[in-house]
Amino acid sequence: MTKKKGGLGKGLGALLADTDVTAGLSEVPIRSIAPNPHQPRAHIDEEGLRELADSIREHGLIQPLVVTRSGDSAYTLIAGERRWRAALLIGLDTVPVVIKEAAPQQMLELALIENVQRADLNPLEEAQAYRQLIDEFGLTQEQVAQRVGKSRVAVANTLRLLKLPESILRRLADASLSEGHARALLMLNDTTHLQRLVSQIVGGGLSVRQVEEIVRRLNAGKPHAKSRKRKTSDGVSANTRALEDKMRRALGTKVNLYRSSRGGKVVIHYYSEEELDAIYRRITREE
Repeated sequence: MTKKKGGLGKGLGALLADTDVTAGLSEVPIRSIAPNPHQPRAHIDEEGLRELADSIREHGLIQPLVVTRSGDSAYTLIAGERRWRAALLIGLDTVPVVIKEAAPQQMLELALIENVQRADLNPLEEAQAYRQLIDEFGLTQEQVAQRVGKSRVAVANTLRLLKLPESILRRLADASLSEGHARALLMLNDTTHLQRLVSQIVGGGLSVRQVEEIVRRLNAGKPHAKSRKRKTSDGVSANTRALEDKMRRALGTKVNLYRSSRGGKVVIHYYSEEELDAIYRRITREE
């Protein structure tokens, strides 16, 4: 069954509303549209594309593409690449479009926002798009976060993935390594263990929590058991994990809770001064 896609979303809709859009829709030849050169997505799932093509064949292209003029009767795609590719796949001659003026930065922002809101990007593509907005267009992490409707901490955490070696980034791109695994690997102090741990994750199916525990033990200079789980003194590890998850959601970063008969400690992780500032403001509720 074809998954139902949502609308443009607040971020994309706001960007479209902020610029002059030709009144109404236009119908243009599909072959007159070129792909967005700033499209952040490098991989499109072929099976999902065929499902979308079947849906368009049956119901038509309900949501228009967003394009900008690139010459006489020529256009460049801004948003809607999957719909455009699916329409090409089934041989449509013309497609409905919204025409707008867009600078290169806006073309990247619109494509990024659309993909992020629809969860169409893998973590590496998302991180690379954020980096491009920062390096090429001079945006701050805070400005990127505002553009895509995420917290600055979330953007900073995603950008940190780019610090991993290229071999690991390739596994992140092909989904043999999850974003949670990658974040855990970033915590490893001694990178000599990195490749061996990646092999264990891919070959042994280690959970993110197991990898976090292994990394914690390696950082403490202790040997690790392949699937050893942290136990709490009162035997309520499920409750401890639930509390950790709540604190992580509240603070937007990794949190570890350690309990003992004499109390315990809460460890809050941060990866940049910006993240530390954001955590401080969340705890103190300072603006």
